[in-house]
Amino acid sequence: MARGLRSASFLTLGFGISQVIRLGSNLILTRLLFPEAFGLMALITVVTVGLTMFSDVGTSPAIAQSKRGDDPDFLNTAWTIQVIRGFALWSFTAALAIPAAKFYNSPELALYLPLSGLTLILYGFEPTKVDTAQRHLIMGRLTLVDLLSQVIGVIILIILAWIMKSVLALVIGGLFSTVARLILANWMLPGIRNRFRWEPEAAAELIRFGKWVFLSTACSFISNQGDRAILGRFMSLDALGLYNIGYFLASFPLLLGHSIVFRLLIPVYRDLAGRVDPGVHRKLRRMRFALTAGLVLMLGAMAMLGPWIVGVLYDDRYLMAAPIVTLLACSQLPAVIGLSYEQAALAAGDSRSYFALAATRAVLQVSLLLGGTISYGVTGAIVGLGLAHLLSHPTLIWLARRHRVWDPLHDVIYFAIAAVVTAAALSLHIDFFRALMELR
Repeated sequence: MARGLRSASFLTLGFGISQVIRLGSNLILTRLLFPEAFGLMALITVVTVGLTMFSDVGTSPAIAQSKRGDDPDFLNTAWTIQVIRGFALWSFTAALAIPAAKFYNSPELALYLPLSGLTLILYGFEPTKVDTAQRHLIMGRLTLVDLLSQVIGVIILIILAWIMKSVLALVIGGLFSTVARLILANWMLPGIRNRFRWEPEAAAELIRFGKWVFLSTACSFISNQGDRAILGRFMSLDALGLYNIGYFLASFPLLLGHSIVFRLLIPVYRDLAGRVDPGVHRKLRRMRFALTAGLVLMLGAMAMLGPWIVGVLYDDRYLMAAPIVTLLACSQLPAVIGLSYEQAALAAGDSRSYFALAATRAVLQVSLLLGGTISYGVTGAIVGLGLAHLLSHPTLIWLARRHRVWDPLHDVIYFAIAAVVTAAALSLHIDFFRALMELR
């Protein structure tokens, strides 16, 4: 529990610094580039992240929860699978470039997608030292690797944007950041030096665990990137760029929560499996309450202050991102309430139940998001996202009860707080939402 709390502190501090760096670079880039550039980059991200998630075989959570997670043969087999996957993903990216350019009516995608897809090859070579650090909660070094690689990438990105004044700067900057992370992870993290290896027993375990993770992450892509994929078809690049700016600001708390639970709670739940000590479980409950309180507080602040933040940080071209920030922050409140339950299934090796949750979310989100977009534009899309988070919570409760981690008092308290925050934020900024209804 002490290691878990220290790791959570490192993750929170690292994520906070990372977001400050992202915000600073975003502010500079909005002065150097134009809203359409961020819309186009959002489409590139949808395709590359979509392919990554649709092909995720779960090697990272498999290493975190497996008894063989420190076995060199197991780690090298997992790394070999990832390398093969990286090359396959780049091939799919290149093949999708022209169809995606036609679908979104953006000819530039035909060039930018294959170039951006090179990051997928580089990610395939990421050493299992990263997974070993997560497995043993060595978050200090891992956080330092993340931050240093981000700083290097941002510096190169800003220089390129200043020189090129083009979306190409964003694409090339992403490649440099990935290369920096690859070099730093190999140099700074403890663990084995990976070599190509194929052990049938290790491969069988990875595939058995990963088949449900593969389906789960395919559904998670719809949940996490489906909004931009759908909005990109119905909106102009300018409007999509505004949505992307709003999402960048509003998603900070949710992304922080995902980072903590993914890297922290699988090891914690794994170590607590079968433990009956009431004191340990009380500490876990306090950790859950503290995590949710922090995330709800940040989302509430973003919902209330979002328009003011946009007005201070951005010029008039980005003004319509203000109500998007508020509405997105409110829509994400139901999602953070159940965030601490999700990883209990993966920690127990129950990737099938995790898939059931991901599939439920995906179906709800696509149907409600698409219906909301067609009927009410961006406003309807964001409301649809919030309803999807809310309606999928019963499935999350089922998963939490299955693994004995559900806390009904926690849910009741924070859903009540979320309702009050949402009502207050919507009342405070009602004029902004009338203007948002016109954004297409």
